[in-house]
Amino acid sequence: MEASSTIEIAKHTLLSGGLILAVGTVTGFVARKLKVPDIALFLIVGMAIGPALLGLINIKSDSALYQIILLFGASYILFDGGASLRFEVLKRVWITIVVLATAGVLITAAITSLAAHAILGVPWIVALLLGAAIASTDPATLVPIFRQVKIRDRVAQTVMSESAFNDATGAIVTLGLLAIAKGSGDFSIAASLFDLLKQAVIGIAVGAALGYLAALLIAHERWAVLAEYAPVVTLVAVIGAYFAADGMQASGFMAVFVFGIMIGNKDSFGFKMLPLEAQKLDEFVMTSAFIMRLFIFLLLGAQVDFRLMGQYWFGGIIVVAIFMLVARPATVFLCALPDRRANWTFNEMLFMCWTRETGVIPAALAGLLLGMKAPGAEVIAAITFIAVLMTILIQAPTTKWLAANLGLLEETKTPRINRAKKR
Repeated sequence: MEASSTIEIAKHTLLSGGLILAVGTVTGFVARKLKVPDIALFLIVGMAIGPALLGLINIKSDSALYQIILLFGASYILFDGGASLRFEVLKRVWITIVVLATAGVLITAAITSLAAHAILGVPWIVALLLGAAIASTDPATLVPIFRQVKIRDRVAQTVMSESAFNDATGAIVTLGLLAIAKGSGDFSIAASLFDLLKQAVIGIAVGAALGYLAALLIAHERWAVLAEYAPVVTLVAVIGAYFAADGMQASGFMAVFVFGIMIGNKDSFGFKMLPLEAQKLDEFVMTSAFIMRLFIFLLLGAQVDFRLMGQYWFGGIIVVAIFMLVARPATVFLCALPDRRANWTFNEMLFMCWTRETGVIPAALAGLLLGMKAPGAEVIAAITFIAVLMTILIQAPTTKWLAANLGLLEETKTPRINRAKKR
């Protein structure tokens, strides 16, 4: 009887996976024809096929399958994003990235918390938890957008890097506030700063070490013994980088992002793949990232709780509007304007103000707060879902239009992982 039950669960899981792939492929095709980022349509279609409407897909957010998809999918998308970055660009904008990923999260959280306390009337601790949970931008959302919309390199790379690095800041602040809310600890600024620094240093070191090793094994003139297996090497190394950093109490997402940067910049170390192997790797990463993207955002849409959102929709929309139109612009101008090295233009900063989509990472933090029965967790979850829907459905489809009007679109784009460095 138990074996029969296991087989039925396996069949249901396989059927759900096949349906998600089929629906996602059609949705991706439609998005390409409409010339909009596919994640926006994935989210809408996910809501339609989820348990709240058609009920075709019902994979619980606390299930092992959902967590595996979320964990590996976000990691692989981050690796893909890191592989598109270039050392020479990062050298010019690293100060802005660091400030946005640290102080920027605190500024966004503070302004959002003020709005939540004033508009929703929730206690300060609930407002602070809400602000911290949604303050970080989401790499799984932003990386695909910049894959599909050809934005000026330094702007795209700054926003993608910020989204990869600020999840650690958002998580640390959220968990610190949760300890205070539950009376299980005190929030120490010094301890939190040390924890953030430790996570950053270890995550970067792990990603850099494994990235260099992987590049050596797939692209070195003499030691490229695994060149034919480069796609498999990237899969193994992404998983290894995440768990190696996570096991050392550091950010696994930061590690896989840095791993991607190392692979994408392997030419800087004198490594060069054979053209056929390079093309094979590039096509594999592109296809794998698309599959991860459709799974993540179709399932994220399917998790939207319309009942919960309905209780707080009016105040939630106002809070999220302030979050998008006040908190983000204040954060960008306060963090980027002083960076004289980068010398940002007004149009570039204006564009960065609009690109701060909320997605997987904030949704995961909201789910964590629900699971731990944090004060006001239902309110936080409802506003988080409203933020996910508003930012992805409003900001993502208008990214290309805004970039074109601000003169930030690029006409051509070189390949992802294997392109030569821009001169």
